[in-house]
Amino acid sequence: MVMLGEAGHYNDTDTGSHVWRMASYCAEIARACAWPADKLEAMELASVMHDVGKIGIPGSILRKPGKLDPEEWKTMETHTTIGYSILSKSNTPLFEMAATVALYHHEKCNGTGYPKGLKGDEIPESAAIVAVADVFDALTMVRPYKEPWPVDRAIEEIRKGAGTHFSPYIVERFFKSIDSIIQIKQAWDDKENAADG
Repeated sequence: MVMLGEAGHYNDTDTGSHVWRMASYCAEIARACAWPADKLEAMELASVMHDVGKIGIPGSILRKPGKLDPEEWKTMETHTTIGYSILSKSNTPLFEMAATVALYHHEKCNGTGYPKGLKGDEIPESAAIVAVADVFDALTMVRPYKEPWPVDRAIEEIRKGAGTHFSPYIVERFFKSIDSIIQIKQAWDDKENAADG
């Protein structure tokens, strides 16, 4: 799982810690959803593999220092189906969850996401959790085309997305676990600053 998670970001601009921070956020949100311990562990491991399909996306798109054009976006969107194709080769519960997460983590509550245009409760809860955690982490990270957002602004963006981008229930669980999520972010920031310094 570790190797697959890192393979998905090999040519990406994300730092290696993105998948681990985001996975910890996912576990906290799932805990707030009252998932049992075995599923919490699976959620943390499965979420690490959410972008494994990026291994099939050209580096020129992944590393582009700016917004993608419509054709590039079409190509980028295929990382969901590529990831599903890779991960669905195993029928173990962990890889079944990972395949589901890879396929559906860009679906939106209002049906405007991809690849299937699922709405509301049609989106598996595991993927709905990853959607919130992934966006929160992306907003608070440096990217080639943007500075990191302050945590308060990112939190407000998640709140505003409830019912359109995100499941309102998962957003509610995100806020229930926000103190733990902020602690996780701070711990990773401290670790990265120490490595850079």
